[in-house]
Formats: sequence, structure tokens, C-alpha cells
Amino acid sequence: MRQTVYEPMAAKTVLNAVKAPSMPFDWSINPYRGCQHGCSFCYARSTHAYLGESADDAFQRHIFWKEDASAVLRAQLKRMARSGRLPSYVAIGTATDPYQQLEGKMKLTRGCLEALAEFGVAASITTRSPLVLRDLDLLSRMPGSSVNLSIHSLDADIWRTFEPASPSPRLRLDCARRLLEAGVPATVFMAPILPYLTDTPELTEELISECAQAGVRELMPSYLRLETPEVKSWFFSVLAKSHPHLTERYGRLFWRSSRLPDSYTRPAKARIAEQMARHGLARQAGGPSLYGPPSRPKAKEPAAACDDAAPVQLTLF
Repeated sequence: MRQTVYEPMAAKTVLNAVKAPSMPFDWSINPYRGCQHGCSFCYARSTHAYLGESADDAFQRHIFWKEDASAVLRAQLKRMARSGRLPSYVAIGTATDPYQQLEGKMKLTRGCLEALAEFGVAASITTRSPLVLRDLDLLSRMPGSSVNLSIHSLDADIWRTFEPASPSPRLRLDCARRLLEAGVPATVFMAPILPYLTDTPELTEELISECAQAGVRELMPSYLRLETPEVKSWFFSVLAKSHPHLTERYGRLFWRSSRLPDSYTRPAKARIAEQMARHGLARQAGGPSLYGPPSRPKAKEPAAACDDAAPVQLTLF
């Protein structure tokens, strides 16, 4: 196994405007590039190519972090406040997990939350890590803020195969319970659902039932998407090693599109909806790419380029 390399980036901006009209938020923050969780299905793998990196294991082994992220963010917020254009809401973790392992040391996400709290800006965090509980003191005093916890299966073998370095799904369930008990809204993303693996009636029933027992009331099921050739190639390489009998079936499902055909997903979605209703869980409104509250009118802000950041020097921890 290769040693993980951590590289600082000199970022001109940390708060970035979102250009995609399909996204239910206008602004996002991603303190890191690359993710130590190494999820084989992660759609953000292809973003490593923007940095001259491959989308394979380098996505997990070469992590970029934004230097002085909180200071850069404060400067941005001050400029926006002076012009009366402060965002009311920011999505954190739309590309890579803001609470991956490096956050325990660097505390970039916490610094960004502190800056947002100072300016009265709410945040929605999407993560696979219970490390978010460390920042309960901030989240509990940031009205309108929420946490989305991604849990695609409680099956231990499937978890370790497709999310090799992510925290235990059961720890994430407990994290959801503790967030809700503290008054912080928490939603579970059942994502991505993997065909023939995590969408069996038994596994979806188990996860939905456990969510209900943890006090979760909103759940967002979303099937696997393989949006780019880089992501598709890496996912199929993992699938071929772990479940070679499924590669041909997956090939038939994805050969025409990055998304599964409705003929496959429709009956499974109907069954999952029935299971959710039986356990008292509502489907959070919005689409499968949801990272924040639905039906929020988008502010008319000028679109900005992607993260304006450049690597500066290599650091090994």
C-alpha cells in the first residue's frame, strides 16, 4: 500500500459559486481535494484530473488541503457583507468528505464553520464520518444548519469492499441519533444503492429499520451513477476483484448511460418507498444530488470558476 501524501494548496477562494442549475444551493465549500475514505463509486474522483492526478488510487493517497482556509473564507465573507451579498446558506462537502481523517489534525472544516457562524451563515454538511460530532457546539448555534450522513449499506463485507477506509456505517447511524438528540437536523442518504448488492429487500429493510430506530425521519435513496469514464473504470476494477460474477450484469446496465435504466430501478424504488412508509420515514424532497434544503430559491449571483487553488509544496505527515 502506497504512503499517503498530503499537499497544501494556496487557495484564493474557499467559498465557491455553484454554476449547475440542478443543484439546490448557490455556494459550496470543499476544504480538501481527494478523500482518504477511498470510496470506489465516488463521483469526485474525476476532479483529481484537474490537478494533474489520476482518478485511481491517487484520489485516496494524494490529498490536497487548502492552506489558511478559514482566513481566506473570512476575507471573502467580509467583502460579501460589505456589498450586502452574504449567502444565507452554504453546502459543505459536495466534492470530498469534509470530515475525512485529515480533518482530525487540520481542523479546516471546523475553522470554516467558525467563520460562517460569525457571519450568521447556515451550513449543510454531507459526510460519512462521525467526526462531525466534534463540532456539535458550532452546529447547535447555527440556525438552519443540518447534516447529511451517507450510508449505503450496513453489510460489513460490502462496506469494506466499496468504502475501504470510511468509518463504520453503524457509527454513522449512532452519529445521526446523537445529532438529532442535540437538535441538529440529520438526514440519511442511502447512497449509492448498488444493483444486486445493496438493493435486496433484506438489506434495504435492515437499513431503513435501523434508521427509524435511531430517530431518523428523513431518508434520501439514490442509485449508483457512474458519470465519467474515470469513475466507471475504477469502480469496475473494484467490482471485478470482489464480485466478478456481477461485472457482465453491470456492463449491461451501464453500457448505454451513466445511470441505471428505469426498468431496473422503478420496482426497487417502489419497494423502498413502501418500506420507508411502513417505518415512518419520509423521502426528503429534491433529487438524488441533494445536499441541502429543497425548494430554496436560488439567489441571482454571478457564476464563478471552479476552486481557484494551486498546490504549493509536498508534505508528509
